[in-house]
Amino acid sequence: MPETAPAEASRRRPTFLQALTPVVVMIALLVVGTVWLDIAPVILLIVAGSFAGVFALRLGLTWEQMLAGICRKIDSTMPALLILISIGMLTGTWMVSGTIPMMVDLGLRAIDPHWIIPVSFLITAVVSTLTGTSWGSVGTVGVALISVAGGLGASLPMTAGAIVAGAYFGDKMSPLSDTTNLAPVVAGTNLFAHIRHLLYTTVPAALVSLAIYFFLGLTQHTGSVEQPGHTTQELLDFLDKSFTFNPLLFLPPLVVLAGAVLRKPPLPTIILSSVVAAVLGGVVQGFSLSDLSTAASSGFSVDLLASHGGDGHTVPAAAQTLLNRGGLASMTNVVLIGLAGFAFAGIITEAGCMDVLMARLLKRVRRTGGIVLATVGSSVGVALATGTSYLTILIPGEGFKRVYAEHGLDAKNLSRTLEDSGTVMVPLLPWSEAGMYMSTALGVATLSYAPYAFLCYLGAVFAIICGYTGIGIARSKPTPTHPADTPPEPVHP
Repeated sequence: MPETAPAEASRRRPTFLQALTPVVVMIALLVVGTVWLDIAPVILLIVAGSFAGVFALRLGLTWEQMLAGICRKIDSTMPALLILISIGMLTGTWMVSGTIPMMVDLGLRAIDPHWIIPVSFLITAVVSTLTGTSWGSVGTVGVALISVAGGLGASLPMTAGAIVAGAYFGDKMSPLSDTTNLAPVVAGTNLFAHIRHLLYTTVPAALVSLAIYFFLGLTQHTGSVEQPGHTTQELLDFLDKSFTFNPLLFLPPLVVLAGAVLRKPPLPTIILSSVVAAVLGGVVQGFSLSDLSTAASSGFSVDLLASHGGDGHTVPAAAQTLLNRGGLASMTNVVLIGLAGFAFAGIITEAGCMDVLMARLLKRVRRTGGIVLATVGSSVGVALATGTSYLTILIPGEGFKRVYAEHGLDAKNLSRTLEDSGTVMVPLLPWSEAGMYMSTALGVATLSYAPYAFLCYLGAVFAIICGYTGIGIARSKPTPTHPADTPPEPVHP
């Protein structure tokens, strides 16, 4: 005990500029490094974490204190990391079972190329709302839809953006979603009151997004009419020769759907679905036990088809893009980036940087529009700094709860704004866990699909509009009067 006392005594609270410095350095490194220098994000995050560590030492923290902060951060996110790893196994086994190839085959035959973008948004929105998981919907129907888009010759970045946007519609609106449950708890309101209040911002954002996706679909130029048709037919012929399609192949996604509806833990549900898919791969497709384990650990590839009796040398390029994916090993880089990001977040949190930044922000907000704008800004800032959906709700939620109450604003305004800004921004960041997962699952770079995930931006836009116009703003008591106040804003339930 006496050994730790001097360290505690020498520890200093950072000033505002000191607290802001490691966040600015990290964002600058990631933006410049990923966009212009093509440096791996994990290296940039390690550099940012090292800078934060040196900075924390100057504030009086010991290595043991920083390590404790890192461990707490990783410990809190370990369930998400385990799910992330298991999704790789899920994808590989769904491939070897023929589940994803069958869904792609059905989609190629049913979907017109001009409608693949809006259809991708609608399907993932429905699935994620029913299941409550954006990751699950992207890793299942999203993978199938992006493969269909590739076979149809449609824009992969646009389709991926629509898939991510649809997935996060459900992530916001589903009562089964973890963030949808977390936001009202942090803000201090009711779950279903929170979901109803989200309709003011999420429905307009979804309708505008859908209109844009229809327009983008109509303006798609996929080359000559003959070439996409030839490519699609070539892929269909190959899939029909390589796999045996059977209604039983719908069992793996049904397991995931049932687990979500019954609110079972996601990790065992994913593992069970993978086991069911592996069994189908052996029984229906005839793959050996060695092939099944390879698909689960290293991922499915055309080499497995060659050893299975197929011709691995005449695989169409579109089929290679579709089939070569999945496996536990495919998530290694994603997990490493997540760990590096959590290390940075753990250090700056332990150093008190996030507390100082929030305290400064809270001093500058007075009116409803400014409060909502500040909430959006802080949620986006936490997303940029940490890349973690939970923290974009927890940190601003705890900081703004008192402000909303003091200004007579119902807590559901806060819970709605937290979901409109922080949660949906995280999958657009290349260094975030969600961004890395979406990019890996869909095979499209985060910065390529991000401009087309319109719902992820528009929710915050409509939240700010509501804040300044008073539309959709619920009050718990009359607004406090000040000499310079404008007339009271309209009250909405």
